[in-house]
Amino acid sequence: MDANQFIYVPDLSAEDEFRCRVLLPDNLQQYIINGNVRGGKTPFELNLGRGERMEKSLQIIGVRNAACKGELSFEETFRFGPGSSGRIISCSHTLTPDEFSTRERMVINLEEGANAEFFVMQNEHNKARHDLRCDISLAEGASLRMVFISLHGGEINNEINVDLNGPHADCDLSGLYLTDTGQKMSNSVQLRHLVPDCHSNQLFKGILNDDGVSKFYGGILVAPDAQHTEAFQANHNLLLSDSSRAYSKPQLEIYADDVKCSHGATVGRLDEEELFYMRTRGITADEARLLQQMAFAYEVLERITSSELRERVLSLVEGRLRGDFASCKGCTKNCC
Repeated sequence: MDANQFIYVPDLSAEDEFRCRVLLPDNLQQYIINGNVRGGKTPFELNLGRGERMEKSLQIIGVRNAACKGELSFEETFRFGPGSSGRIISCSHTLTPDEFSTRERMVINLEEGANAEFFVMQNEHNKARHDLRCDISLAEGASLRMVFISLHGGEINNEINVDLNGPHADCDLSGLYLTDTGQKMSNSVQLRHLVPDCHSNQLFKGILNDDGVSKFYGGILVAPDAQHTEAFQANHNLLLSDSSRAYSKPQLEIYADDVKCSHGATVGRLDEEELFYMRTRGITADEARLLQQMAFAYEVLERITSSELRERVLSLVEGRLRGDFASCKGCTKNCC
């Protein structure tokens, strides 16, 4: 991989207050400005050769501003050759309070023995809609860990399609979504075990306030010849108000008989007994509620393997839950 083709610092003089706090000091940077890839290829492509290992993470920052309003579509392709490995960090932001509609397609192909970690941060405002489709293919012995953090946005729709095409492939998908007034979050996962001896795990969690709405659909297909499959799926939602709504539909479709599979979903509220216990120990009501929400979210955040990245995302989630992102309803320059 030629590192130089991915380094590009955009001219954000009109939005000089913008910063993406997810950025790590050692990252290579690839900015997508209004969907036009600069400093790289169009559409964006990353190809790792056999045995190639990315020494540093690659961060892709998608930015929308007033220069490109309305609907926008773009595509990114990531090919990890046999035995290659790397980490991709993808972040999306909106800098002006215009109505934006973004359609993004991410194609991820992991060849034999490849190992990849993807982190996706979605942080836009209440007038923005973002539709993300991920088409993922794993060959024999390939391993993928992918974490989605839907921090803010008017309407976010994530469609994730995964094919496990080779024995001993492993896929771990997780996501955390936060909603409040007028926001809608949707995650749809279709994961197909097509060969024997593969493993998959899904964990998606949501914290919903005001009249926020979430939808989760998780489908697992185990093909007739996919013996010794292990596939697990869970979706848990925490409702903070009477008007928030969470809809969940986990689903298993199994055509093999020697498998270990499970799925489940819960929708609940804060634990009043735990809140009372913390209050008796001198913790304020607001802090007690926050601590319980952070504990709920941490099961997803701990799946981020980079400790530095995990700590940065943890602070962003805490700020969001404390209400620091109120300005995001208009503009998100300073909140990420």
